[in-house]
Amino acid sequence: MKYAIYARKSSESEERQVQSIDDQVNSLKKLANELGLNVCAVYTEAKSAKMPNNRPVFAELIDTIKNGEIDAILCWQMNRLFRNPVDSGNVSWLLQKGVLKAVRTYEREYLPEDNVVLFSLESGVANQFILDLVKNVKRGVQCKLEKGGTPGIPPIGYLNDRLEKTIIIDPERFTIVRKMWDLMLTGNYTAPKILKIANKEWGLRTRKFKRLGGRELSMSGIYKIFTNQYYTGLVIHKDKTYQGNHQPMITFDEYDRVQELLGRKGKPRPKNHEFAFTGMIRCAECGCLITAETKKKYIKSKNSYNHYTYYHCTRKRKDLDCSQKNCLREDELTAQIDAELAKFTILPQFKDWALQVLNKQNDQEILNRAKTYEMQQRTLTKTQQELDNLSRMRYREEIDEDFYTREKSQLQEKISRLREQVRLTEDRADKWLELTEKAFDFAVYARARFNEGDLMTKKEILSALGSNFLLKDGIISINRAEWLEPIVKSYPAIEKEYLRLEPAINFANKEKTEELTSVISRWQGRKESNPQ
Repeated sequence: MKYAIYARKSSESEERQVQSIDDQVNSLKKLANELGLNVCAVYTEAKSAKMPNNRPVFAELIDTIKNGEIDAILCWQMNRLFRNPVDSGNVSWLLQKGVLKAVRTYEREYLPEDNVVLFSLESGVANQFILDLVKNVKRGVQCKLEKGGTPGIPPIGYLNDRLEKTIIIDPERFTIVRKMWDLMLTGNYTAPKILKIANKEWGLRTRKFKRLGGRELSMSGIYKIFTNQYYTGLVIHKDKTYQGNHQPMITFDEYDRVQELLGRKGKPRPKNHEFAFTGMIRCAECGCLITAETKKKYIKSKNSYNHYTYYHCTRKRKDLDCSQKNCLREDELTAQIDAELAKFTILPQFKDWALQVLNKQNDQEILNRAKTYEMQQRTLTKTQQELDNLSRMRYREEIDEDFYTREKSQLQEKISRLREQVRLTEDRADKWLELTEKAFDFAVYARARFNEGDLMTKKEILSALGSNFLLKDGIISINRAEWLEPIVKSYPAIEKEYLRLEPAINFANKEKTEELTSVISRWQGRKESNPQ
């Protein structure tokens, strides 16, 4: 019989399995000599076999078999011939009909008169390997994306850190690529002009791989840079967007600006508008979240558009007919929150005085805390001794199993509670004064930060106000944080009296402090004894 050697490697890249084909051919030629086989041709290719009609050399081999030029195939393993049911079916059919007289692998020989079950099993194993591999690869890629990773090679300006399995900035190219974005953002340079500057003046070259790279950036390459959202910190994979953990090079606004300059109206990233108060407020009637949308109105006198943000109920519950259909403008909602903040905004002078008092009280707090901690530790030690004694009594068989189990459970529960109390006392020792200082800082500066801050700042301050934010008939209600209640109830009277006294005399700083101390001392005598 006239044999043809067929050798294949899975990857088309020469960086992987470089010696695979040569090793196969040499081993198969040696086997042919040992068995006295007549090898007439050698077919090799570096193509994946997971898809049918993907290997031109394999198709050529099949044609030579059908033409009678070749009688049999010699290959390393059956999975070198096929990894999909279409190709395995073609080979199986040729073998059953006797057109293909034999398939010889390094381990065994398959003949037309053999039981087809074994051949089918071999082909099934080869096919299942690909199916499992695809599943594992997809799962691995998806997991990587969800963790912020980048499958494959990152764009120019970034590098794969193979040791840490992360994306790092390319020290040679990151700054240059950022300068290219800066030139584009000026609006004074076209992409071809920037390309020329980067290549000729800055000496930009692409990354060098074994056979590729190390050359000037191409025209298509620069447009790939200016339209790639990866530089904003996002990873786009199969039309889905993921938040990457690599260092962004540009902001979203800069990216959108460049798309406008390129004339790509449909190219900018999808507008996922961020609003200050969405995700926090619910409709008081149906319980659905309050959403927001931006609308624009053309102002003829200014020949421009004004943008307005409105908040309204999503009304997603189909079982309830929510009547809250009116929208609330963001500036009106912001004014309501500002009014709520004003209720507990305190004078900086009061904050300074209060912290002085708290620092003096801290000495007494330390003494009280030490006594509490000592008592808790003593009780914990005693309870642990009781548990140890109970165990010894059980070992001596002085008590039965039921009694031991019941008492042990009760003592362990008591020990757990005591340990939690000790932990809370330790936390109180470390944090109570620090948290109080933060509370006073919040009360002094929160309102100003809210009015001047960005979206995230506004969201954080509203979150600190309390919980259970409800909107009904255009009015927001807030379940205020417990620590704010004393300020709301008691502070207005202090501020009113202090402000009444302040203009009467041109106080020096010392006199002001004495007046404030006098005012607060009178209030201190009326408030609850425990300042915490």
